[in-house]
Amino acid sequence: MPAKNNTQVLIDGKVFTLSGYEEEEYLNKVASYINNKIMEMKQEDGFRRQNKETQSILIQLNIADDYYKVKKQADLLELELEDKNKELYELKHDLISLQIKAEAAEKEIEKFRKEAAEYEKKIVKLETELISEQKKN
Repeated sequence: MPAKNNTQVLIDGKVFTLSGYEEEEYLNKVASYINNKIMEMKQEDGFRRQNKETQSILIQLNIADDYYKVKKQADLLELELEDKNKELYELKHDLISLQIKAEAAEKEIEKFRKEAAEYEKKIVKLETELISEQKKN
């Protein structure tokens, strides 16, 4: 199991120690996101007029909103990926089917070539016989 990482971060002017199995860079990134969300909310007049408890809930709601928007986008991308994978499977199936048909057609073409060569030999033989017959007469 990886070692637990501890890192100190600054959120809304206060120092917090974050602890987790994630890399320190990730923990800093999470703290930065929270700090930026707080700063963004503090720029709104309506937010600043609220008490601390309401501000905290508004920040939590905004973070949850961000989460669900990104989750919806990820779910849509996952569905799109599934559709693309199905389409790719169907295209591969079609390709294999066409390759089989092409191989069968090539075999048939080769068969016809052999038959044509045999007919050409017969024609040459018949022409030779005809010329021999004409010379005799």
